[in-house]
Amino acid sequence: MLTEINFDGIVGPTHNYAGLSLGNLASARNLGKVSAPRAAALQGIAKMRANLGRGLAQGFFLPQRRPDAGWLARLGTTPETASATLRANALSASSMWAANAATVSPAPDTADGRCHLTAANLVTMPHRSHEWQETLAQLRIAFANDAHFAVHAPVPPPFGDEGAANHMRLCARHDAPGVEVFVYGEAGGPFPARQHREASAAVARRHGLDPERTILALQSAEAIAAGAFHNDVVAVANERVLFTHEQAFADREVFYADLRAKLPEVEIVEVPASEVSLADAIRSYLFNAQLVTLPSGEAALVLPGEARETPAVWAWLERHVSGNGPIRHLFVHDLRESMANGGGPACLRLRVVADPAAVDPRFMATPEKLDRIEALVARLWPEHIAVEDLSNPALWADCLSARAALCKELGLEELDRDAF
Repeated sequence: MLTEINFDGIVGPTHNYAGLSLGNLASARNLGKVSAPRAAALQGIAKMRANLGRGLAQGFFLPQRRPDAGWLARLGTTPETASATLRANALSASSMWAANAATVSPAPDTADGRCHLTAANLVTMPHRSHEWQETLAQLRIAFANDAHFAVHAPVPPPFGDEGAANHMRLCARHDAPGVEVFVYGEAGGPFPARQHREASAAVARRHGLDPERTILALQSAEAIAAGAFHNDVVAVANERVLFTHEQAFADREVFYADLRAKLPEVEIVEVPASEVSLADAIRSYLFNAQLVTLPSGEAALVLPGEARETPAVWAWLERHVSGNGPIRHLFVHDLRESMANGGGPACLRLRVVADPAAVDPRFMATPEKLDRIEALVARLWPEHIAVEDLSNPALWADCLSARAALCKELGLEELDRDAF
C-alpha cells in the first residue's frame, strides 16, 4: 500500500553555528553562537515520535561522517592542516536537513511505475556540496528494492539542485497520479538562486514524468532577497492543498491557472502579504511546517514554536483553523536548535510515497527504535560546541565515535566502513 513516509535527518554530533549558508538569515544571525548538538538531536527525535503517535509513517537518515576527511583530502589538505573556513565546511552537520537530500517522484507519476529518487548535488554551497556521496549511499541501501525504486546519482554541475526543498507534488490522494511542481530561481539580488531551471528539468526527464502533469515555476526575486533560499520557506503542498505566501512565485496567477488546469480539485490557501509579511513568514518558518494528512483524512500543520511566537502568523493560523479552510489542526514543536541554523520542521524531512514494506526496515522508525537512538544521543552527543571548538581533534574523535556507535546500534555498520 502506497503511503507517505517522512524520513527525518537525525541531527549529527557536529551541529554548530559557523554561519556557512549565504542567504540563510537565521544561519547568519546566529554565527558564532554556542550550539547544543545533543538538544538538537533530541528535539528532532521528539518530533519523529510525535508524528508516529499521530499515525504517520516515519523513517530517518543517519548523520554523515564529520569531519569529512575524504573531501579535505581531495582538496589537498587534512582536518589538522586545513584553513579554519575549509575545516568548518568539512564539519557541517547540514545533512540533517533531509529535504535537501533528494527529489522524489512517486510511482503513480513515473513512466515505469517505480518511485524515482535523484540525490541533490547542492553545488551552490561548499559546506553542502560534499554531502551527495553519503546521501546517495544511504538512498541506495534504504531503497534498494529495484521493483519499487530507482535511485539516481545527482545532476552534474554546474546546474544547482537542492532537492525536495524546491519541489512540490499535488494530487487527489498520495496513491493517485499527481502534478509535480519544480520551483527554480534566477540570479540577481543579494543572494544566489540555488535551484537552476536546467537541474529541475533534468530531474523531471530522468524520472519519466508526463510533461502535461509537470510544472516549472519561477520563485519570486522578492522571496529570495528576503531570505527564502528554498521554495519550502514560502510554500508547501500536500495532496490537493497548496499553502503559500502571496509573494512566493514570480507570476503567481499564471502558475495558479496552470495548476488548476492540471488538477481541478486543488485548493490554494494563499496568505496575503498584508496579513503576514515575508519577513514574518521567514522568521517564523510558517511555510516550512510539515503539511500532512492525518489518518482521519484531515490536513494538519506541524509547526515550529517560532510560528506561535510571531503574533501575525499565529493570528492568521487561528483564523484559518477556526474557519472552513482545509487545514484543520496545528501541532507545535520546539526545534530551536535547527531553527537557529535556518531549518524548520519541513527542512528536517524527505517525503517518500511508497510501500513501507519495500523500504529497508533499518531506516524505518518505531517507538522502540527511537528510544534506543535517544538513549545513545543522550549519552554520546556533545552537549555544546563553540565555533572555536571546531579546531579540537578530541572533538572530531568523539563525534566520529558517536556516529559509529549509532551506525552499529542500527545495524548499518556499512555506512561507517564505506569511504566517500
